[in-house]
Amino acid sequence: MKYIIKGFGGSWTNRKLNAFINYVKAYTTILNNVKNRYGWKTIYFDGFAGYGEIDIEKEKSNDRPKGFFETHDYGIYQGSVSRVLNLPKEHQFDYYYFVDTNKKYIKKLIRIKANLPKDFEPRVEIRNDDCNNQLKLLSDAMNKKKNFASLILLDPFGMQINWDSIEQFKNTRTDIWILVPTGVAINRLLDKKKKLKRIDKLEKFFGLPSNEIEDIFYTVVSRTSLFGKFESIYKVKDPIQKIADIYINQLKSVWDYVTEKPLILRNSRNCPIFHFIFASNNKTGFKIASDIINSK
Repeated sequence: MKYIIKGFGGSWTNRKLNAFINYVKAYTTILNNVKNRYGWKTIYFDGFAGYGEIDIEKEKSNDRPKGFFETHDYGIYQGSVSRVLNLPKEHQFDYYYFVDTNKKYIKKLIRIKANLPKDFEPRVEIRNDDCNNQLKLLSDAMNKKKNFASLILLDPFGMQINWDSIEQFKNTRTDIWILVPTGVAINRLLDKKKKLKRIDKLEKFFGLPSNEIEDIFYTVVSRTSLFGKFESIYKVKDPIQKIADIYINQLKSVWDYVTEKPLILRNSRNCPIFHFIFASNNKTGFKIASDIINSK
């Protein structure tokens, strides 16, 4: 049964989702062949599920960051929910968790769930909640029951994910794909003159103190002239790549393997807007993800 398919649009969006679904297929092929031997149960977690399809033209709303739609191609595309649920039985998970804060999306997800086969429907959970809260619940379960293996997709449009929600997965059997808004949200908070009005948001996102963030992105040079001493502030030359490097380095503190060269998603002007990063404690999963990224 197909659920919501109206065609494809948005070139970088499709690159991202195609890469992810290719990994899902490889992941489930491997896990489903060995999970019974080890008594594992597989979990799929989508922290920003939406409702299966996205019509970009209709999605303009106040909850999107300023300038967000400048980076997007317009059209309707099949989202992660539909793509995952449309996979054949050999690529299915034992449990599915779809999370979103938007009540309208939740209603649509509930309708999708209601149309699933009767033996499939009980395995799907729809949660109307902040992703950070649900990540905490998942990490608690993963740490208590070592027979769980989870695959997480975090596909936000901004900086909604707090670092403390991510670091909880250390030493768990968890693979994660996370979309980092390097060029559309984070870089815009890094003012050229070091006037960081939302430093609290940057601290929560990176999991770093404000002074360390400032030292990474800015250099202050003191000079003396005939008119006295003055300071010049210089922002790092390639802040978008630096943002990605910092986040990758943070992920390495949690997972053994992290893609140092993630999938870079660009807008129509060829400017980087997102970095799609993979992390895992499994070397085979890392190789598969790296090969998928390199092929895109």
